[in-house]
Order: sequence, then C-alpha cells, then structure tokens
Amino acid sequence: VLSSELIPDYRSMETEEINIFAPVEKPENKESAHEEPETTNVSGINPWGTVREEKGIYLAFEPHDRHWVLTGDLDVVLLNHTSQDLLYNLFLKQNGELQGVDYGSLEKGNKVVIETISREDIENWCSGYIQFMFHSSSPRVLWLPIHTVIEIKPNRFFKEGSYRSNTLLQGKALLLGLAPESTFQSVSESEESRKYDNHGQATEAQPVKEKPLIDKYRTNFDEAVVDLHIGELVNNIAGLSSHDMFDIQMDYFHKTLESAINNDYRKVTFIHGVGNGILKNAIIKALEEYEQLKNKMASISKFGVGAIDILIKDNE
Repeated sequence: VLSSELIPDYRSMETEEINIFAPVEKPENKESAHEEPETTNVSGINPWGTVREEKGIYLAFEPHDRHWVLTGDLDVVLLNHTSQDLLYNLFLKQNGELQGVDYGSLEKGNKVVIETISREDIENWCSGYIQFMFHSSSPRVLWLPIHTVIEIKPNRFFKEGSYRSNTLLQGKALLLGLAPESTFQSVSESEESRKYDNHGQATEAQPVKEKPLIDKYRTNFDEAVVDLHIGELVNNIAGLSSHDMFDIQMDYFHKTLESAINNDYRKVTFIHGVGNGILKNAIIKALEEYEQLKNKMASISKFGVGAIDILIKDNE
C-alpha cells in the first residue's frame, strides 16, 4: 500500500515546476541582439577621379548644403594627401585657453571628419594648432614632426567666394593647406638646425587658391581644347536621360568658357561632336549672351566637322 505522503500531488504545484526535464532557455543577449554595424568617419580621398591639388596635408570646412554654402552645418575634414601615414594632434584656442579637440592616426590617401559644427561654432575653430608625426613600418627616411598654426578670419566663413571647387572633396569647401609634402624635412637634413635646438618644423595654414578650370585643357599659352562628349565629363551615364546629359554639357561649356575669359585666354576649341546638331546650335545660341566673342568652325584636319573655335581675343 502506497502512502499518499510518498506520491507528490503535482496539481498543487506551479506550472513551471511540473516540467522538470524541460531544457533551460538561455537569456537573450540584449546587447548583441541590438548591436548595430560600426560606422566610421574615415574614407578615401576622391575615389571617383584624379586629385589635382599638390601633395600635402589639408584642413577643409565642407558645407553640408552644396548649393547654399553659407547656411547649415559644416564638416571639419582633415585630409592626408601624402605618401606617409600620420599621427595628428589638434588644439583650438577657446576663451584664451588651449583645448585638446582631437587626436588620432590617418593613413595616406585618406580623410577623416573630425567634427560637424554649426555656424554658431565657427568662431571656436578660427585659431589653434595642429601637430603631425609620420609613421611607417619600414621607413627609408625619418621625417621631422610638423607644428602648424591655424589662424582664420571669421568673416571668411560668410563669403561665398571662400568656398571653392576642388578635386579632394566632392563639394565646394573652405580649404587650408597645412603642410605641402614638398616642404617635409628629413632628420638628416636637419643636422645643422639641431645645433640651434630646432627639433621640429613649423608652418602656417594657408588658404588654397583654386586653379582655373580651363587650365586643365590648356594646349598652348592662351589656347585650350575642351571635349564636351558626355563620356569625357562623367564617369557613368547610367540613369541619365538625354536631357540630363545635355544640361551637363551646357553647364560645363559655360563654366569652362567663363574660366577662359577670366584668365585671359585667346581661343577655346569646343568639341561638340557631329550628332544631330542640338549641342552645336545651343552653343552658338548661348554665345549671343557674350559680347565681343566670335566663333568659327574649328580646323577640319584636326577635329573633323564636330568642333567650334571661340575667339575671345581675335588676333587672327
């Protein structure tokens, strides 16, 4: 006879206690469940084209709005357009004191967004220092550290002409040259200066002057040839309508012609191609807006029948 004391009555127990052989569920790792991919503010310099600026280190203030450069936030970007990996250390003068803002490493050919600032923050970024050291796992040359002074007049940030086109970034930017690579000084070159306790190199940040667009197409002292075929102006035409391509061609025509006029060119040859004549006719029509410019068919032996000469200074 079994006693009731030897047989437990499961009906009186909690539900979770009945299934004593159920596998134990591991608690969910909430951190891993909600983990987001790591983002980085470092990227390559101009992977979409060729950089024409001199090799060196640059600091850029790049507006978020490419059309209205005097409004909205700006990215403060450090660009390492050199053949050396570098370490940087940035200080700003704020309220009469130095503040350490950022430090880190930056590989050659890369840029880093140091900070995004509002227009109200601009005055805090007008004065400071940035220091550089160069690193290589197997250096052939040892370079001296560089100490660069940053002094920017605040009103430059509120002048549209301060934001210039460049080939380091996609949009216009207020661009400062911190240290040209051609001025880097090696340790061996500084043997003499070490006698006078000069153990580093000092530079001053300089605004980068925009090279005239037309100079890219210079063929002679005061002449240039600009090819307006769409394949010469964009790397990929996928998704562009014929109207889009026409707008790009005409916009580039105006930009290069204005650049030629402003930089005392005598003649610019525009290659428009044969096609159906739409681009050629649009160019001739647009020339009516410019006084004292003449045009004629370009040399057939050089360009066939698909080019036009625009004479800015008629010396012929």
